[in-house]
Amino acid sequence: MKRALLICRAEVFSPNSVEKDRAILAAVGQRLRECGWAVMTLPEESLAAAPPAGADVCLSMGRQPSTLAWLKDCEARGCEVVNSPRGVERCSRGVVDGIMRRHGIPAAPIYNADGMETHSHGYWLKRADGAAQSRADVCRVSYRDIAAGVAAFGARGIDEVLITEHVAGDIVKFYGVDDGTGDGGFFRHYYPSDDGDTKFGDESLNGPAHHYPFSAAGLQCDARRLARLVGVSVYGGDAVVRPDGSYVIIDFNDWPSFSRCRDAAATAIAAATVTRVTCYEKV
Repeated sequence: MKRALLICRAEVFSPNSVEKDRAILAAVGQRLRECGWAVMTLPEESLAAAPPAGADVCLSMGRQPSTLAWLKDCEARGCEVVNSPRGVERCSRGVVDGIMRRHGIPAAPIYNADGMETHSHGYWLKRADGAAQSRADVCRVSYRDIAAGVAAFGARGIDEVLITEHVAGDIVKFYGVDDGTGDGGFFRHYYPSDDGDTKFGDESLNGPAHHYPFSAAGLQCDARRLARLVGVSVYGGDAVVRPDGSYVIIDFNDWPSFSRCRDAAATAIAAATVTRVTCYEKV
């Protein structure tokens, strides 16, 4: 019997999404049980005192440094880990932004201190050393308030801040599972203004979606390429589609809650897990 260890994300990394994050992991576990697997679930806070997993695969939403170190030990012992702990480490905003710009993946224009006073849409300040842990980690400011905003981050002990221009257009949330094949794997996109499902409400600053025509296939290709460059196979993020159909990716993260497509995503993650372990055994 195959064994899977599911690791829940610490609540500090699930602002306003604790139950949603638990629900997607539980749904994946149920799919694996239906495939005949033995499944155990642990919170990441308990891993430090636990021995390395004896499971065939670890499916982890964990982000704590101690969790990632523990998962690296599991990998060294031959256990498959999804998402890769090294990939999760690279999911900080600063690292992801750098990867996007180096590889030509559409990103929001970066702040430039010279001559940018005329950008009337404002700017976004985002903690760059990791994922958002509170609403204060992502905020929109005017040009004159940038320095004060950065100082406020510093007062909270956050010295790495990403500053980008606000991009006007439709907010689009995307969710993906890379199954390692060439067909793109699982991918869905949604307009949060259509259903009102939101974490912090920041999407409302772009107003109701106009549903500007754009290449969904292009977004899928860029998102999957970014996921592979970062090193994660279960991912999600946000994009803004401009009126002319061009888009930029403004957020990317490891293992979202998939709240709009939980059942389909859980099936895709479980199927990719079974395939991954089977292929690993054949090597």
